[in-house]
Amino acid sequence: MPRHKVFIGIGSNIGNRLRHLQEAVDRLAHLDETSVRAISSIYMTEPVGESEQNRFFNGVLQLETSFQAEELRWQCKTIEQELGRPDFYPRWSPRVIDLDILLYDDTSIQTETLSIPHPELHCRKFVLVPLLDIANPLHPAMQQTILQLLECCNDRSVLIKIKERVEIKKGELGLKLSLM
Repeated sequence: MPRHKVFIGIGSNIGNRLRHLQEAVDRLAHLDETSVRAISSIYMTEPVGESEQNRFFNGVLQLETSFQAEELRWQCKTIEQELGRPDFYPRWSPRVIDLDILLYDDTSIQTETLSIPHPELHCRKFVLVPLLDIANPLHPAMQQTILQLLECCNDRSVLIKIKERVEIKKGELGLKLSLM
């Protein structure tokens, strides 16, 4: 079965944010025919939109998976719901966990439920900076690298690194992923 290189943005601003990110990473790592290849540093960032809420903890994961994009989206939504995110929520509202497919191989996908590359990827430092921690892929629609997009990004928000890039270690019990 073909394997796909995928970058997923992760974020949380409710409760124990690091624990929520860790639970999401663990669940993604345990999906069938999916492996976590890299985890960025974790950054504290200001919320977008509704500013009267806690700051977010954000990062980016690189996965290798055999899931097609729509199925991976469904898996991400299931993980979000299992961790306490409601089915329906106002845009830019506080959330326990947020999992967004940023890039899927070097393809562009537009359906009723899925837009890849993520439509706001290029204008959000809280996505570009952690993505650049682990890779510098080409944005398939804009034909610019992530570094090039960051250099011309108008987002002036400040990111505070709270956790260094996570090294993935294989042990007797499988992967050890520790954001905590």
